[in-house]
Amino acid sequence: MGLLSNKECSGVADLSRRMDLPKSTVHDYLRTLQTLGFVVNEDGTYRLGFRLLELGGEVKYRNRLYHVARPEIERLAETTGELSSVNVEEAGRFVILHTEQGEESLQLGIYPGLAIPIHTHAAGKVMLAGFSEEKVDRIVAERGLPKQTEDTISDRDELLEELGQIREQGYAVDSNEQVVGMGVVAAPVKVEKRIVGSIGIVCPTDRLEDDDFRQELVREVQKSANIVSVNYQYS
Repeated sequence: MGLLSNKECSGVADLSRRMDLPKSTVHDYLRTLQTLGFVVNEDGTYRLGFRLLELGGEVKYRNRLYHVARPEIERLAETTGELSSVNVEEAGRFVILHTEQGEESLQLGIYPGLAIPIHTHAAGKVMLAGFSEEKVDRIVAERGLPKQTEDTISDRDELLEELGQIREQGYAVDSNEQVVGMGVVAAPVKVEKRIVGSIGIVCPTDRLEDDDFRQELVREVQKSANIVSVNYQYS
């Protein structure tokens, strides 16, 4: 299904070539996925079905952090005018749980369920900074430190040094590390010293060059993260 997620539709021959499998095998796989509702056959080409959207929505709406954080994510988007998100770590990756658009939000195609390398995003690194050294080492060993842009940190020692700074200041800021032109300010959601997620604000990189604007985003994202942390604990 990963191959289908990269294209609107694909035929059996195209998928067979890309997967390096016989057409008969690919056809059998597709028939099974079609029966389960995960893919749809449209005149001989296949696309992902909305059954996946149903499952993803169910996972989100069952998540406690989503329900606790949603009011603050909405407030952040309205207050700052930027895109705000609540995020989690799963299997060593950064995963967006929910987003809200502000009036001046970047249109980056960011959506709930999007998973990216955790070290390439301030809202991911702010979670890494709160994990144990053993967990960070395990994530780096299993996932590596691939570069998304020229500004992505791909050296382990450099990453650990930055995580130490993030841990000390209580928030993270990045520019151009995941997407060129995109900046992020983030703070962790912690419950009894355990990281349960992060709150992030996404904006154009050039806006973060304004010290007053950057500090305002830092104050807002820390305020929201603290509120969500408390509400999560006592909800």
